[in-house]
Amino acid sequence: MKNYEVLEHTADIGIRVKSSSLEGLFRNAGLAITDISTEKQKTQYPEKHKIVITQKADNVEELFVNWLNELLSVSSAEALIFEDIKISQITENFVDAIAIGSDMRNYKTNVEIKAATYHQLKVQKSGSLWQAEVIFDV
Repeated sequence: MKNYEVLEHTADIGIRVKSSSLEGLFRNAGLAITDISTEKQKTQYPEKHKIVITQKADNVEELFVNWLNELLSVSSAEALIFEDIKISQITENFVDAIAIGSDMRNYKTNVEIKAATYHQLKVQKSGSLWQAEVIFDV
């Protein structure tokens, strides 16, 4: 079962992510990038790589965009596709996590996500549920 839904957008891709925790919201959004953009192929390179991702920001919206863009940047620079994310610490201004990646050659790229944008960005808590909407440049 997917922890996000794809939103209709003219030239880009948008997602809506929900979780009962801020940690889950960030994790689900990060893993949605992998799910949307790639398709797992036969594993030829089984070694897993752990990358520490730390981000700070003035507010939760900025942190969310910075987080997603850092995942995209590190994924590209290290030629990794992140298969799991473990959040070590998170507040509305700080996130520290370990992204666990597999060699990009184990995947077929369906769509290249370039960046998370601030266009129509929403990150909010309503009752006990966190929800975010973000548009990605493709």
